[in-house]
Amino acid sequence: MEAVCEQVHGGEEEEAGEHEAMLWSLMEAVERQTLQIGASACGATAVVDVLKVLGVDVAPEEADLCVQTRLRRTQSPLPDYLLSRSEAGATYSQLIQGAKEASKGKVAGRFFPFYPRRQVRLIPWLARWIRNGAVPVATMNMQLAVPEGEEVPDAWHHQLIFGVAPNTVFMTNPLDVECEEEVHQRICSESVLLIRREDVLQRLTPDCCLSSLSESQSEPQWKALDIEGQVRQMALEEEQEPDRPKLTHITIPTVHSSGITLFALRESPLGQELLNAPELPLL
Repeated sequence: MEAVCEQVHGGEEEEAGEHEAMLWSLMEAVERQTLQIGASACGATAVVDVLKVLGVDVAPEEADLCVQTRLRRTQSPLPDYLLSRSEAGATYSQLIQGAKEASKGKVAGRFFPFYPRRQVRLIPWLARWIRNGAVPVATMNMQLAVPEGEEVPDAWHHQLIFGVAPNTVFMTNPLDVECEEEVHQRICSESVLLIRREDVLQRLTPDCCLSSLSESQSEPQWKALDIEGQVRQMALEEEQEPDRPKLTHITIPTVHSSGITLFALRESPLGQELLNAPELPLL
């Protein structure tokens, strides 16, 4: 677990009290958190713990079935592989629907997009909802705010937030303590995904129809990002001198949207407040 980003001193104590809220203590999180239940199943894993916090026990297999996690098609030709990568995992709407089905309608969820940027202070906003009993799940582009020297992660990620403190966010799967700024960057991202060079080139066979990268996709963003052009550029670079800089990734669209999903018992006053809450205003 990473170190807490800043310590609270002196005159900051009053602010700290206002900006602290925990669903679980650190020890409870160690004992109660659910570890990743399957490939690309971080969303279903988060739903298991959401329901656990809200007093609804559901088997991980049932939660995953309700969330309907999508898998990568690793054996497919490049065009279909890239499409599967854009869809792999689960969207926030799948998490909301999965929690509803797994709880037999007892639990409701509401997604708050953070991209484009919103007029909100993340920690106080989360603290207020957590103190009232809501359970947050962050949908993050982990390819942003990558610490210097570390490899760029390979996917987006859903993590349950079990508490906050000044400048600090506590999350599960994995148990982690992150700086507010890093979390905010990751939940305020365009819907794009970086695909590693080796994952592209190993599927770039002589019979691969690159034009289908644009033609088979109805979404304008696939054409706007010129996926075909990116792949052709990467292929051309293989013929260059070994020491010349090369593209490390191509960029494709993803179905994921960055932000925070809050969950609560549907029939509770908090659940009704959540469902009726206004959208966060744009910056």
